[in-house]
Parts: sequence; structure tokens; C-alpha cells
Amino acid sequence: MAQKKRILLIEDEEDIAALLKLQADLFGFKLHVEVDGINGYRAVERERPDLVILDVMLPGQNGLDVCRKIKSHNELKSIPVIMLTAKADELDVILGLELGADDYVTKPFSPKVLFSRIKAILRRSAEPEKMVKNLNFGGFELDVTRFLLKKQNKPVTITLSEFGILKRLLLNRGKVLTRNQLLSDIHNDDALIVDRNIDVHIAAIRRKLGPNFKWIETVRGVGYRMKEEAELTL
Repeated sequence: MAQKKRILLIEDEEDIAALLKLQADLFGFKLHVEVDGINGYRAVERERPDLVILDVMLPGQNGLDVCRKIKSHNELKSIPVIMLTAKADELDVILGLELGADDYVTKPFSPKVLFSRIKAILRRSAEPEKMVKNLNFGGFELDVTRFLLKKQNKPVTITLSEFGILKRLLLNRGKVLTRNQLLSDIHNDDALIVDRNIDVHIAAIRRKLGPNFKWIETVRGVGYRMKEEAELTL
């Protein structure tokens, strides 16, 4: 029998912790709970879980600081982190993603949705890394080595910035990327580089991919995501 994946939940609300512990059993996960940021981080160091669910508002040390410590630690940074945030705390969402969190869930939330995201993240993290040369998706081919986008073997005009953004979205499908994270893929020759330039580039990418390409999802106030169900072959 396969060993259950281990999830560490760092959450001080007893009702949420009890609900998720019950749901974890139903979904086939082993869940351990810590109720404050300091002991939560120590548990990450000690237990090396397969995934961490991390509330933002925690006693002792807040979730953003814990996320920063996890993602700056060479031996822990590969552990996926899902942030739990209050619905109105858009800034917390952005900060968490910028710090390296893999996803976020706003309260109140559906446990079914949360565990679906957990499964998707664990599946992605288990995929072996490959030297990417070509990305094929939805009838398109992104030639990574030659910086080309082709549809049915015919070139599609695309700028270096659009190429970099599209490549990053494809390689991180299912994961929300903030505008600042995508900024690193803007070519230096592009003028006036600010976060809202990303919206212009995304609009251009959507036009070039055509009206039938629906996989690039806008996450309001945060950034963009290539839908998890997007078929991708390397």
C-alpha cells in the first residue's frame, strides 16, 4: 500500500483544523496540526511534510514570515505551500505568492476545492524535471530554443516579452503568478516596465492565440494562471 502523503496544517482556528483533519482522512492524506507560526516552522524543519497549508494570521509568527523562512531555506524551499487568507486580504495573497507560495485559498472555502488543489500541486511537484525544448499546447508549439511560437507549423509573430510570459505560464500551469513574478520575463528592451504592462502583454498573447484559446485565466487583483487542465506535452 502506498504511503499517505503528509500535510502540515498551521492554523489556530480549531473549527477549521478539525474540519480539515476529517477531510484529510477522507481524501487519503495524513494531516498534522500546529497552532502558531513558531512551532509550525519548527514542525516543517522536523517533519519535512509533503505539503504545508499555512494561515496568514497566526500567533507567535505570522504566516507570511513562516512562508518566507520556508522558501529561503535550501532544504525546505521545494515543499509546496498553500496560503489560507481572509477573503478581503488581497495584499496578503500577492505577498504570499511573491514569497513563493504555490497557491492560496480564501476563507470561507470548500474543503473539496482545497484538496483538489492539493492533489494538483502534489502531482506537479512529482513530475520529473526535463530539459524543455518545445512546449506543445492546444494546437500551438512554443520552440524554447529558438524563441518561436508556431501554429500548425506556421510561425506566429510574438515579442520576446510575450514569449517569456507564455512560457512561464505554461510551465506553471495551475499556479497563480502575480504581475511582479511575470515582470521577470519582460525583455529589457521594452519601455516603461510597470506591473500593468503585464496586462497589455497578456491581452496581446490572447489575441495571437485566438478567441478559442480559453486557458489563460485572470485572477482579479492578483495576476494570471494557465488553467491546470491545459494539455501540455514536452
